[in-house]
Amino acid sequence: MRLIMMRSLWTAASGMTAQQTNVDTIANNLANVNTTGYKTESAEFKTLLYQNLQTKTTTANGENKPVNAQVGLGTRNSSITSHYTQGQFLDSDNTFSFAINGDGFFGVMGDDGNTYYTRNGNFFISPLQDGSMMLCTSDGNAVLNSEGAPITFNNMEANKITVDADGQFMYPDDTGNPAAIGIQFGLYQFTNPSGLDKTSGGLLAATDASGDALNESVDQVTKKSQLKQGYLEGSNVNVATEMVNLITAQRAYELNSKAINASDEMLQQANQLYRS
Repeated sequence: MRLIMMRSLWTAASGMTAQQTNVDTIANNLANVNTTGYKTESAEFKTLLYQNLQTKTTTANGENKPVNAQVGLGTRNSSITSHYTQGQFLDSDNTFSFAINGDGFFGVMGDDGNTYYTRNGNFFISPLQDGSMMLCTSDGNAVLNSEGAPITFNNMEANKITVDADGQFMYPDDTGNPAAIGIQFGLYQFTNPSGLDKTSGGLLAATDASGDALNESVDQVTKKSQLKQGYLEGSNVNVATEMVNLITAQRAYELNSKAINASDEMLQQANQLYRS
């Protein structure tokens, strides 16, 4: 009997640990409700190993039972999944703000020279020593074009540069009409975006789970993304949903705590019976 009660202690403790991770995930969602391009996350659970209590019948022939007697040993977090649904468009005063409508990601060159990805299109123009200009993130990382090279401009006025829905950079020609200058945003898609690895600064790295990056300009994708200049994509966090999830997680944590208290009281009674 003491073994059974100890098993319940560890089982309930695993539930409290899992729900603590769940609360941590919800808190992170709420903390990033105003983070540009943030995608809400949810904690997923799975059961731990099961212990066989009885598989044979109690009759003399000892045949297998039609239904085994198995008891679960608790739960654990199996994954924390990001949900890449579309966020709402927010008006921005920054001329070089871009919102993605679709499944694409911007390409960004990291400090280590590798390519990373983001949905945060809040970009800026940075002057270079040779007199040209480079499109970069707020951290100074170069934004990449469709060929995987940094986006730079020569002999242009920044306030006259525009971008069409397909990501083509435009500049007024001799007649004053916007004309393509041969530079296009690099937009990338993934077979499993939830498998992307999150790094610092809101950047994402491709992994074996996410699959290789598909360049929308050359690779076959189901639907190409569209860009909207002068807007940013807000987070897709639904505060009301997160508050409901928080209450549910808190109640689950309390129930597991009560299970531990119940097991503790049963152990106390068992000890008193043993002493008497």
